[in-house]
Amino acid sequence: MATATATESVPIETAHEDMIHDAQLDYYGKRLATCSSDRTVKVFDVIDGETQRSAGGHTLKGHTGPVWQVAWAHPKFGHIIASCSYDGKVLIWKEQQGQGPAAGGWNKYAVNSVSWAPHELGAILACASSDGKLSVLTFKNDGQWGADIFNGHAIGCNAVSWAPAIQPGSLIIPQTQSLPNQPAQPASLSSVKRFASAGCDNLVRIWGYRDDSQSWVEEETLEGHSDWVRDVAWAPNIGLPRSYIATASQDRTVLIWTKDSPTSPWVKSALDPSSTMTSPTSTAPLPAGKFPDVVWRVSWSLAGNLLAVSCGDGKVSLWKENLKGVWECVSDMNS
Repeated sequence: MATATATESVPIETAHEDMIHDAQLDYYGKRLATCSSDRTVKVFDVIDGETQRSAGGHTLKGHTGPVWQVAWAHPKFGHIIASCSYDGKVLIWKEQQGQGPAAGGWNKYAVNSVSWAPHELGAILACASSDGKLSVLTFKNDGQWGADIFNGHAIGCNAVSWAPAIQPGSLIIPQTQSLPNQPAQPASLSSVKRFASAGCDNLVRIWGYRDDSQSWVEEETLEGHSDWVRDVAWAPNIGLPRSYIATASQDRTVLIWTKDSPTSPWVKSALDPSSTMTSPTSTAPLPAGKFPDVVWRVSWSLAGNLLAVSCGDGKVSLWKENLKGVWECVSDMNS
């Protein structure tokens, strides 16, 4: 098969026996992990756009229910995958040196959740649960881990997304005065532990870690959706002042939340697909701000300037902010 271009889609035979719920490439794009209602996680090597799977290997079994999501840890921590399931567990799979997955080199540890923090913060995993609780698991070098578990949403929590570890605006913070013969130092380059959670209470909540109390506290609540918030994605940031959060909802809308500076309020704007998409049941234009179906996932590019939206009608659309601050659909494709 020829290498795929930007406009081509490459079908991948996974050998899953039921619906596939998630697929994630690792940090280098060399490995693909998939999960399914068949209760398994599969791992593939990706070579020239094609997946390779050795006979009898790369199938990780441990869940007793459908597996909803997988997430790769940063490679500085090793080859580690987290998977979460309807069975109420999150399993951590680690490949041991000198052993491939086919040789049984993956160990599983039952914990509770699935979104890795920026690697600058350490091996930390945030967890969303259908009982509304949030868990933050911190893994240590000695193999032990600590857990902070707290109530997040009244009904249930659907997704979590970490904020960039770099403080917003740190790239352009003026340098402080220094002593003679010593280089000037930035005013603040401290890392921040912060993440957003999306709930069945139609809310998005932002949580921050307080070193003084050694606990997670709710910093802000974002209200704007009229139904369950299915996904939340915090955009990457290299230290510029403005922050972005995208949220997807059962109400068929996607909201972009913008914060111009650390002290500014969050301002929301809705993506408007009505000019570029039609309803799957008719040729009439969609109502303003509404997608054709439930919006399940949102995901940012590595640069944080392109947003992918996955809708229940089987289409994925790409959105970009123009110079006037308006979000435009620049591409869409059938998944």
